[in-house]
Amino acid sequence: MADARHQAQSAPGNGRIAILGAGSLGRLWAALLPAGTTTFIPRQYGSEKNDPGLTYRFQDRHGYEYPISVPLLDWSTESPGAVIVTTKAGDTLGALEANLPNLKPSVPVVLFQNGMGSQQAVAERWPDRPIMAASTTEGANRPDARTTVHAGEGETWIGALTASASPLVAGVVAQLNASGLVIHEEPGILKRLWGKLIINAGINPYTAILDCANGDILDAPLFRNTVGALCLELVSVMHHEGLSPPSPEEMQAQIEAVARKTAKNTSSMCSDVHRGKPTEIDYINGYIVSRARAHNLPAPVNQMLTERVKLRTATQQETKPDTPGAT
Repeated sequence: MADARHQAQSAPGNGRIAILGAGSLGRLWAALLPAGTTTFIPRQYGSEKNDPGLTYRFQDRHGYEYPISVPLLDWSTESPGAVIVTTKAGDTLGALEANLPNLKPSVPVVLFQNGMGSQQAVAERWPDRPIMAASTTEGANRPDARTTVHAGEGETWIGALTASASPLVAGVVAQLNASGLVIHEEPGILKRLWGKLIINAGINPYTAILDCANGDILDAPLFRNTVGALCLELVSVMHHEGLSPPSPEEMQAQIEAVARKTAKNTSSMCSDVHRGKPTEIDYINGYIVSRARAHNLPAPVNQMLTERVKLRTATQQETKPDTPGAT
């Protein structure tokens, strides 16, 4: 049974939202925004360039499953009204380098990456463009290549990273509100991104190292013996970044609460390790390590977690045959 929103057709044209990155999150937005209002930006290589569009099955939060078909953007005939970028953090800069020359300088670009560092790199590379960042707690996964599941309801916050983006945030929020998801305009987006970074840093690497669901880390000795020190490192770095973090005890409580709430979920980092794909560890715990070094602070727990995730990834890659990269 299709969601009623997706039955409402709207005329395609310059106002369509172009999605760069057809992973779980990109497909979630394409499925929930009204039909005819979105298009996927094709990869610059492979057969996808000649495909008419992307078709998959979508399962909504009520368990209804229905087909979704989204056309691919043809830069020669269409200029989108906004671009949302749902690529992996490490792929974002390169993907935008390949596509932004086709985009009008006034079109807003919204970054939906995990962790920190990739957003700043994009804003520094294109300081005159309207660049925004988003932080979302919406959950989506792909149990197989042909299916996308809306796995958890959440909220999304969007804020400006460059000066030219500030007056456009409200308009982008209004466009994305057509999805039916809960979306907020967020003037303090960097603080919001740090809030999500805390949760990702306290859950994702442990699940990847221990090869377990989120809730299973709570009783694991690795987590119990190091999470307190992890929080101390985060608090110290955030203070030196000019932020006002919660206390280490509050931070640990937040991490544990999210792990319990999402106990049966598998983190994207754990899934990436399983598939022998590069993880976003450099933009999560690795980012904390880099900021600690910039302030001459120690971060041994974050360093240890970063190294162990990379070791697991390398080991898994040695045992996995090469597979095509996800869009």
